[in-house]
Amino acid sequence: MDEVVVANDGRSLSAGSPIHSYSLFSNYPLMAALLSFALAQSLKILTTWYKVKRWDAKRLLGSGGMPSSHSASVTALAAAIGFHDGPGGSSFAISLVLACVVMYDAFGVRLHAGRQAEVLNQIVFELPAEHPLADTRPLREPLGHTPPQVAAGAALGFIIAYFLHLLAKL
Repeated sequence: MDEVVVANDGRSLSAGSPIHSYSLFSNYPLMAALLSFALAQSLKILTTWYKVKRWDAKRLLGSGGMPSSHSASVTALAAAIGFHDGPGGSSFAISLVLACVVMYDAFGVRLHAGRQAEVLNQIVFELPAEHPLADTRPLREPLGHTPPQVAAGAALGFIIAYFLHLLAKL
């Protein structure tokens, strides 16, 4: 008689069946995080157009801007784990702490690093041409996020995780 093993999601597996046979696409928290990241990055093209009336496809790969894709992905991950495994588990605790650290970093350290890069670029721009740093390549400025950008990313991530949770229940 085969021994029955129960997977984390409650499905029964026979002892001989490999657990790795699950599809990566059935990992609901991972899919919520990846979808949230992709959607947030895509929305940056629209928000950039709205703000400066110019299409900028480079926003798909860049950091900074509205909404925060980092906040969207970590919030979606934490929310999806909370919906899937419940809020009392270690996985939810880890993902929630990770989300808080990432979002704090986005509007704290990275935002101020971007503002410093802006000031340094202006200083280098005003140097005389003969100065050794005058032809230095500019630093990247849009590194961090404002609190509204982080909040919008977190809201987007939560909505995506909730929507996928509802779809998984069907």
